[in-house]
Amino acid sequence: MLAIRLRRTGAKKDAHYRIVVTERSAGRDGRFLEILGHYHPRRQPMEVTFHFDRMDVWIGKGAQMSDTVSSLYKMATGGTAPAEADAAAPVEAPAETEAAEIEVAAEAEASEEGASEAPAEAEASDADGEEE
Repeated sequence: MLAIRLRRTGAKKDAHYRIVVTERSAGRDGRFLEILGHYHPRRQPMEVTFHFDRMDVWIGKGAQMSDTVSSLYKMATGGTAPAEADAAAPVEAPAETEAAEIEVAAEAEASEEGASEAPAEAEASDADGEEE
C-alpha cells in the first residue's frame, strides 16, 4: 500500500521535510518513489510547497496521506484533502426510519400477494371447470 508522508532531512535541531510517496512498510527515511513537496517548519512563517498535479495522480492510484500531510495539505489549499473530497460522507440512517420502511414494503408486498392470490384461485377453478 502506498503512503504520502514526511521524510526528514536537514541538520540536527533544524529539520526540513520532504513530502514523498513511499511504500507504507518502508522506514521514515527509507526508499521513496517520488518527491511531492517540501515542508520547512522552522522558517517564519513556515513554508509548505506541494506539486498538486502529482499529488492528485498518486491519490488516484490509491496512495493515502498521513495525518500530518493531510493537515498540511488542508492548510495549503484552504479546503479539504482530495481523499476526503472524493469519499462521500457516510450517512447514518436512523433505525426507526429503516424499520418503518421495511414494514411499509412488507405490507405492500402482502397486499399485492393477497390481490394476486384471489384471481389465481379463480383462474384455477375456471381451468378445472374447462377440463371437465
